[in-house]
Amino acid sequence: MVFWISAALLTVGATLLVLLPLTRRVREPVSDNQYDVEVYRDQLLELDADEQRGLIDHISGEQARAEIGRRLLKSAKAAEADKAVVRPQKSAMREWLTLATVLAIPLISWGIYTKIGSPDLPAQPLAERLSRPPDQNTPAELIARAEAHLTLNPDDGQGWEVLAPIYLRIGRPADAVTAYQNAIRLNGDSVQRQLGLGEAMTAAADGKVTPEAEAVFKHALQLDPKDMRAQFFIIDGWMQQGKLTEARDLIRKLLVEAPADVPWREQAQAALTRLDQEISGDAPDVSDVEKAGPDASQVEAAAGMSSQDRAQMIENMVAGLAEKLKQSPDDVEGWERLVRSYVVLNRPNDAIEALARAKKVLSADKIARLDGVAEDLGLKGELGDPEKD
Repeated sequence: MVFWISAALLTVGATLLVLLPLTRRVREPVSDNQYDVEVYRDQLLELDADEQRGLIDHISGEQARAEIGRRLLKSAKAAEADKAVVRPQKSAMREWLTLATVLAIPLISWGIYTKIGSPDLPAQPLAERLSRPPDQNTPAELIARAEAHLTLNPDDGQGWEVLAPIYLRIGRPADAVTAYQNAIRLNGDSVQRQLGLGEAMTAAADGKVTPEAEAVFKHALQLDPKDMRAQFFIIDGWMQQGKLTEARDLIRKLLVEAPADVPWREQAQAALTRLDQEISGDAPDVSDVEKAGPDASQVEAAAGMSSQDRAQMIENMVAGLAEKLKQSPDDVEGWERLVRSYVVLNRPNDAIEALARAKKVLSADKIARLDGVAEDLGLKGELGDPEKD
């Protein structure tokens, strides 16, 4: 009942606040000519008083009275003309429509609320919600509980460590930075904490690996030189700063040291190719592409493209060549073009894999020919005997 009374009072108050301004009457504006008429009348009265006191003679008074009267008549005519001007009047229909709209809004709102609202739902103060068992809290309430706990226990390192990644996931990187810093201060240094701190600092800078974040990632790398994540962030930062040579060298180091089946190898190889192109200022040379397999018309089309479009076209052609060899595995010339293409694109692992697949399907004389190509490309010795695999 208290709810309905409060809601009714608030509705009436809000409606009156809207209706009261609509009931006000707007005064008709007074024109300048009407003011002039009043001024000239006052001047005539002052002139009569001056003449009675002897401040002005009768002849001068008559002359002044005639001039003031002439101006008075002119202003009076102009004032009458102003009154005759038809001013727009408020539309009665518009006023009633406005009134009906204002009254209909609360009535409709109340009707909808009685259908879909929950007026009998008990109040849920935050303190009571936080006092419930954790499994009955929403994620937001759990975060509020943790924050309330850390306000009272700021030296709880475990609490900060639990809350830090949550802050990062829900889009509060600045709070995540503070939480990770507290976790490091209270729990000690570790690779995971340093990586989390660096990632939070990067997210707080809208994805930019700042010098401070780079220092954190380098520190994490000192704690575990084999951790790939720190190196990935460092590479990203160097690419943002334009240190392309350093980024390329680190990617090459990662590709050499990482196992062959790591899921990120293709992405790293593609990034290495792009870096090589950017550092050299161009895509793979057209003559090298021609040797790798595309025909003359494709080479001519590639020559008129931008570096990025040209590289993409070459990648598509190489992928198409690899697909054709699945249908015609006895095409030794196709295998030669595919291996050369991978070398041109700086994908030596793919070239070695292609050689291995070719040796499993080609005859001995064709394998010998392919071995000669591998030796020319510096791939000799990289591939073991396929019969022993």
